[in-house]
Amino acid sequence: MKKTTIKDYYLKFAGLFIIGIIADIVVDLAQTYVPEFLGSIVDIVSNKQNVVFADIAPVIRNIIIVAVVLFLGRMILRFGILTASGKIEANLRHDMFLKAEKLSQRYYHENKIGTIMSWFSSDVETVEEFTGWGTIMIVDAIFLSIISIYKMIRLDTVLTIVTMIPMIALVIWGNGVEKIWSDKWEERQKQFDKLYDFTQETFTGIRVIKAFVKEQQELKAFSKVAKENAEKNLDFTKSAIKFDVYIEIIIGATMSILLGLGSYFVYRLSIGNPVVIFNHLIDLSASKLITFIGYTDTLIWPMIAMGQILQMHSRFKTSTQRIYRFLDEEEEIQNIDDPVVLKDCKGKITFNDFSFAYPDGNTHSLSNVTFEIKPGEMVGVVGKIGSGKTTLVNSLLRLYNIEKDKILIDDVDIMDLDIKSLRDNIAYVPQDNFLFSDNIKNNISFANNKAELNEIREAAKFADVDENIIDFAQGYDTVTGERGVTLSGGQKQRIAIARAYIKNSPIMIMDDSVSAVDVKTEETILHNIKEKRKGKTTIVIASRISTVAHMDKILVLNEGRVEAFDTPKNLLEISPTYKKMSYLQQLESEL
Repeated sequence: MKKTTIKDYYLKFAGLFIIGIIADIVVDLAQTYVPEFLGSIVDIVSNKQNVVFADIAPVIRNIIIVAVVLFLGRMILRFGILTASGKIEANLRHDMFLKAEKLSQRYYHENKIGTIMSWFSSDVETVEEFTGWGTIMIVDAIFLSIISIYKMIRLDTVLTIVTMIPMIALVIWGNGVEKIWSDKWEERQKQFDKLYDFTQETFTGIRVIKAFVKEQQELKAFSKVAKENAEKNLDFTKSAIKFDVYIEIIIGATMSILLGLGSYFVYRLSIGNPVVIFNHLIDLSASKLITFIGYTDTLIWPMIAMGQILQMHSRFKTSTQRIYRFLDEEEEIQNIDDPVVLKDCKGKITFNDFSFAYPDGNTHSLSNVTFEIKPGEMVGVVGKIGSGKTTLVNSLLRLYNIEKDKILIDDVDIMDLDIKSLRDNIAYVPQDNFLFSDNIKNNISFANNKAELNEIREAAKFADVDENIIDFAQGYDTVTGERGVTLSGGQKQRIAIARAYIKNSPIMIMDDSVSAVDVKTEETILHNIKEKRKGKTTIVIASRISTVAHMDKILVLNEGRVEAFDTPKNLLEISPTYKKMSYLQQLESEL
């Protein structure tokens, strides 16, 4: 698999970068003419006793032209480079989102959501900053320095060498400091991940925190994490500020030396005794000194920019490495070469001696599971908590890789099936009944966004939730809130059932999806399943025997193994677990 590199994104938007860089070079070149114009004005004033506007008008005209070029050039360079960096940010987030969709459940078990979100926000923004402003600063630092130094050498080589010594030392020192900054930024980002994780977990469990009146306890815990994050931030910032201060000191010392030496050279030339160093006559007039100081002043920005570039690059390098690790993560769940596309699915499901253990688990969740569901059958799945019911249906969705020839749909190994076509043929109602922060209409039509309102209502009636929805002030346009927070548990379950039903798939899986509704509603839903999904395979995981009592067959799981698979009537004779569950629930009903 090709490794991710930021160069690919630079190349993708190379045209915008080229436009911006050319404009930046033109701006840098134009900027170096300003010191020459200042020197020209000094010459005019020095050589004439009575200076009139006409004498300096050509110089002023040239300054205005340069100002216009600078204005237009900076607009173009920012349009080109900053637009390109914005597109890199957008494309990077897009690619990361696509990657996130392809990663397996194992990855999300091992990595917290808050940490992943910090990669999408803080790290991507760091990349955008460097590819945008960092590129502008690098171009400025290189070309403005080259042009200015070239013109300075033409004026006086000795003064140029004096000016360049601290700059060269600064570059060497900066390269050494960058490694320290990278390490500090890595520590800062890791601490930021912890802050993100804590915040995300707190907001997710805010109702529990309030119910147990633990606001102050959580506030103290958050303060501790936030303080550690602030300390890492301050550590990095202090180091960066120290470097900026040293740069300012070096710049100030360089300018002082330049003014002192330059003034001395001008004085010696004015009295007819110019300075000679290494057989080099220093012919430095007042106008040349002003021009030289102007070039040096132009070099101040690249020196300051160098400090900012090094800081940006240290952050950029750390953030890109974190992003690369995410984008280069191996995708475990992939199609084989030339997979089988599942067409005209009949709904036959076969398990052949299937065993499964989670990647981070030490024991098998399912062991030697063997049974067959015929096309169009309604099958219930029961068992104690932790018996492997949810693991069983998750295996059907190919959320994990499994051994070959262990699970077949329509006599085709699911490991050979195209993953998209497999999942297209299965409608799934998850145990947690997850709803999106959107209106009810869009939540139900999630699998079929072209569904008309009458189809959506039909699905809601199937789940016996239509009357509840139309009682809301905004009906089907009612926003459910994050994870369906504005709805009751039973309403969320039924909307999730309606969302699965509208998909109209040959296979439908309901994972304990009627546990939060009353008996009458449950009976309505089960009746609708029997009537409206006739001829289609339906698997219902249940915690109540009454839910599956009228199914064609029931699978009884006990500690990850198949205890029995038969009709409800026969199970009372052959399955101790089913018999006990039935007896206990009958007692509960009588009480």
